[in-house]
Amino acid sequence: MTTPQLIEQIRLKKSFLCIGLDVDLTKIPAHLLETEDPIFEFNKAIIDATHDLCVSYKPNTAFYEAYGLKGWQSLERTINYINEKYPEIFTIADAKRGDIGNTSTMYAKAFLEDLNFDSVTVAPYMGKDSVEPFLAFENKHTIMLALTSNEGAFDFQTLETNGKELYKTVLETSKNWKNSQNLMYVVGATKAEYFTEIRKIVPNSFLLVPGVGAQGGSLAEVCKYGMSENVGLLINSSRGIIYVSKGTDFAEKAREEALKLQVEMNEILSKK
Repeated sequence: MTTPQLIEQIRLKKSFLCIGLDVDLTKIPAHLLETEDPIFEFNKAIIDATHDLCVSYKPNTAFYEAYGLKGWQSLERTINYINEKYPEIFTIADAKRGDIGNTSTMYAKAFLEDLNFDSVTVAPYMGKDSVEPFLAFENKHTIMLALTSNEGAFDFQTLETNGKELYKTVLETSKNWKNSQNLMYVVGATKAEYFTEIRKIVPNSFLLVPGVGAQGGSLAEVCKYGMSENVGLLINSSRGIIYVSKGTDFAEKAREEALKLQVEMNEILSKK
């Protein structure tokens, strides 16, 4: 999917919501555990109930890898289902990969070619040659960790090196990499006060923003400081949507929570 196509979906749906499909078998409705593939059945129900309210789905691959081969097969079934039934949806493999040379190329092929995700998250700690292999794929996007929402983000990301915070150096340096136009960035919603500085460096790039909802981030604050001319935001909510109910009405309840965010996003877009 190209960036203009993603922007068009945001305009059509009046939403920039990304739903995280982080499936924990201990948290899903008990009746699904009786099915052959409970992870996929859970995802399918959530997707069917919310696809018109969001522009993106983001499976965190750890929640699939933890269940071995069966989990990976559930991930494959999930992405195939989205691509076949809702091809307008932007898909994110939240894998946080990052290694040098041929290894990164193989990671990229796994997610962007074999599984056919639109994008994959990567960690930039190893530098240019760990990220550029992901950027080489046409009409695919690499979403690089920039300033995350976890408590440990302050261990390294905000430390000053040569008078500049490290996350700013990461952002500025990445703009010079080959095919950097395919870059997006992860910026946590709990760091809303940093968005102004981030937008000075990457004014038009899309930002994937976790932390709204369960982690306490404010949608209004993120949009106030982080929205670009073409919106430029994908606001992710996972637990706050998919685990609202453990009953047979779980998909319906998930839709209700997704709708609340979509309505709020529509109001923000109408004032833009």
